[in-house]
Amino acid sequence: MLGFSADRLRADMNRLLALLFHQGVLDEQFLQLQQLQDESSPNFVLERELTDYKKMGNHLNQLMGSSSSIGANRVRNVCIAFRANSEQSNRAGCLRALEVLEHEYCYLKSKLHELFQIEQQRVLGAGVRYPMQQN
Repeated sequence: MLGFSADRLRADMNRLLALLFHQGVLDEQFLQLQQLQDESSPNFVLERELTDYKKMGNHLNQLMGSSSSIGANRVRNVCIAFRANSEQSNRAGCLRALEVLEHEYCYLKSKLHELFQIEQQRVLGAGVRYPMQQN
């Protein structure tokens, strides 16, 4: 292990994960993926092991519903294809769909962030003021 103790590596990993959650880089979906790790696939997140197709289908249904509710059509479409591959236990198809899903999710997230920033500037520029909250 290149001279690093398991405790030190675990602590480093926990610090990095805490930072990534704080920065919004990771969210609870990552924790759900980590929970899929067990003795039979201890490196699920690292290796992208896709063996529990039923559990994966449940997560895909949640993501598909969420993306549909905000109008994220491309993410929803990838989820549909991903689910079809998981229903057929098609590991290669699932891995391809996971890569596309990751790309589409990141693209959507960055564009929504950009859109919300512009909207915030527009609202502030229009002089819209929200009432102060009273405790």
